[in-house]
This record gives sequence, C-alpha cells and structure tokens, in this order.
Amino acid sequence: MAEQGVPRQTKESRQRKIVDHLGSVASATAAELAALTEVSPMTVHRDIDDLARRGILRKFHGGVSVLPTTVFESSSEFRMQTRSSAKNALAHEALSMVEPGMSIMLDDSTTVLALARLFSDVGPLTVITNYRQAVEELRENDDIRLIVTGGQYSRTHDSYIGIPDHTSVESYAVDIVFQSTSTMGTEMTYHQEQDIVLMKRAMLRSGARRVLMMDSSKVGRTSLHRYVPVSEFTDVILTDDVDPAIVAQIAAQTTVHLAPIRR
Repeated sequence: MAEQGVPRQTKESRQRKIVDHLGSVASATAAELAALTEVSPMTVHRDIDDLARRGILRKFHGGVSVLPTTVFESSSEFRMQTRSSAKNALAHEALSMVEPGMSIMLDDSTTVLALARLFSDVGPLTVITNYRQAVEELRENDDIRLIVTGGQYSRTHDSYIGIPDHTSVESYAVDIVFQSTSTMGTEMTYHQEQDIVLMKRAMLRSGARRVLMMDSSKVGRTSLHRYVPVSEFTDVILTDDVDPAIVAQIAAQTTVHLAPIRR
C-alpha cells in the first residue's frame, strides 16, 4: 500500500504502469502487479478487469499478459504505444513511394498508421482504409478523399473486419496498398487471426503495388496462420537493424528497402 505523504496515483497512471511493466515481461500475476502499483489486490483486480474489457491485456489462469503470442494479437491501443521509432522510420521510407493523385489502401496496422500521419503534405490523395484510427487521423484533411470499408467493428483491432465478399474491399483497384502483419520469415508472412488474414488478403489483391512494412521485432518469427508468401509483395520495407543475411534472402524474392532508425 502507498505510504502516508506519497501522492495518490490516478487510475490512469496506475494502469499505465501496469501496461508498461507487462510490455517488458512475458506475464505477471495480480499479486506482482499489486506490489508494483502499491495498491490492494482488490484494486489491481479492478484495473485488470478494466484493461481486459478494453482489449489491452489478456487474462489467463495464473496471470495476465499484453504481449502478442502465436495465437493472439495485442490490442491496437497497446500496439500504438510500442516501437514508435521503428514505425516512424518505416513510414518515412514508405512516404517516398506516395505521389499526389494516387489512390492508396491502408490496413489496420499501427505501423501503417504512422504513414497516414505523414499524408498532410502529400495530397491530393484518395485513401481507403478499414482502420478507425486512420479515419480519425485523415478525416479533417481537405486534400484527402477518404473511403471507409465496411465490416463488423473489432474493439481489439479498432477496425472494421468482415468476410471480404461482404465488404467493399474487392471492388477497388488502387495504385498502392500498404500493410504490416504480425510476423514474417524469409519466404512466408503470418498473422495470429484468420479473420484478419482474409481481410488483408482481399486488400492486398486490390493493389497494383503492394508494400509490406516490418520492423525487426517481427522478422524471423511465425504466428498461427499463414498469410501470403513474401513474393506476393512488390516491395518490403525493413528497419535497418534486421540481420543482413535475412535481408538478402528476402531480397531474392522482392524489392527490399531499408529504413534507418534514428539512434
């Protein structure tokens, strides 16, 4: 419990401490989180329940976690707060592919969201997306013609996801599609959730140029579902801290661009 004279933590700051801690460890117990935040077990259980309802963390027998697994993806809210330097590096490299007048499709990845935030000086553009955060970012830009695809709203992903032939995705043919996904090897890409795989595949088919944006934490790993072969992408943008041997193997199948991370 907090000592007398120590300012009381707000609920927001306490939950931020919990999420930050879980971002650096595989999992934690409620007792460990209560000790970390210096509150009662009852209070930390309320925090855990609140964060779980918002899709930020997952409860399992014996503990909680925010880190992605081979089966579950982290929530959009958590992903927006991680690897920001890498995402910004990828976004600036991707921006060099964008020209005024283009039609562009964006998926619901937070990596691609970093690119959307750079569109203010590029228009006019037509942008199609299923990601609510991208819509919020672009909706007041008069140089952006914004089109939102349909589907059921996913709180975890903060996007609209549906069976591809029940949405408008496959009716578009755009100049370029930007995507990221959970993990990739040298020949195959992966995602934890089948519904997301189906949606991403439909979006990918809409693009004349198909660009994958991946930081080093996603490379050399697998997830539950195969997405598409690396060769399905015309371009792959990687952060410059990816193992050069892996970069060379990927470059044998598609055009690779390295994004320098500011250090």
